[in-house]
Amino acid sequence: MTLVKPENVLILPGWQNSGPGHWQSRWEALHGFRRVDQHDWMTPRRGDWIARLEDVILGCNGPVLLVAHSLGCVLTAAWAQISRSTGRVGGALLVAPGDTERDELRGALPGWAPIVRQPLPFASILLGSRNDPYCDAGKARALADAWGSRFVDCGECGHINADSGLGDWPEGLARLDELTTKTEKGD
Repeated sequence: MTLVKPENVLILPGWQNSGPGHWQSRWEALHGFRRVDQHDWMTPRRGDWIARLEDVILGCNGPVLLVAHSLGCVLTAAWAQISRSTGRVGGALLVAPGDTERDELRGALPGWAPIVRQPLPFASILLGSRNDPYCDAGKARALADAWGSRFVDCGECGHINADSGLGDWPEGLARLDELTTKTEKGD
């Protein structure tokens, strides 16, 4: 695959979107990455989110990289299970997946459980935190295994969001660069 254009690096925020201090928003502003805007951030419907992601990917010219956070990780797995466009994706950076199977999230996010556990048909790296309030480290590691993702332990970083104080999060960007390199080489 050829070099991934910045506008083909798709930001997939989680439930309630990513605010201005979130590393996803900072990357969008700094690097020209493109956010996949969803119709409803507060009451997300899985089918609607999958359809929107499909539309955006089909509109991209060239290979795509996905940069997912929280519910965006669960979206990536759900989309990959049913899409015929997975060959357009060179890789996915999956950060702090939300455990939509937990009782406290299941009620707030109906239709997002069970979490799809099929291997992703593209390279992926999952970054998890030891003290994530929305997904314990063991569950994050199990999702990485199910999705065929390389797991990276980020230590105690909470939900790896704006509250984690990561700023521009160069460590995460370095992981994205690993996927970019794989995409360029065609690995």
